[in-house]
Amino acid sequence: MAMSGGNAIRGTRVGAGPMGESERGETAPRENIPYYCANGHVTTPSFASEAEIPESWDCPRCGLPAGRDGQNPPAAPRTEPYKTHLAYVKERRSDADGAAILDEALGRLRASREL
Repeated sequence: MAMSGGNAIRGTRVGAGPMGESERGETAPRENIPYYCANGHVTTPSFASEAEIPESWDCPRCGLPAGRDGQNPPAAPRTEPYKTHLAYVKERRSDADGAAILDEALGRLRASREL
């Protein structure tokens, strides 16, 4: 009777050796730090004990910033609406300035056509 395929050790290669921590070495001491977002999500990344712990962390579920104080999570950042080039120009110049610049440009254009 012949063996059909040898499926007993599927997914490992011959000679792979032991799997687990002994192969990779010991992991550094870690601590889990909870972060809370404004939508009520809690995420708990783990950090090495000697690592500097950040004050904020992006929520992996909704993308809002999350803080370490569960009672006062950080507010969602305000996103500025898209402004056109004309909107930026109007912020820098008054209507009177615009009229003066237009008159000056038209004056130069008319003078160049008279030549």
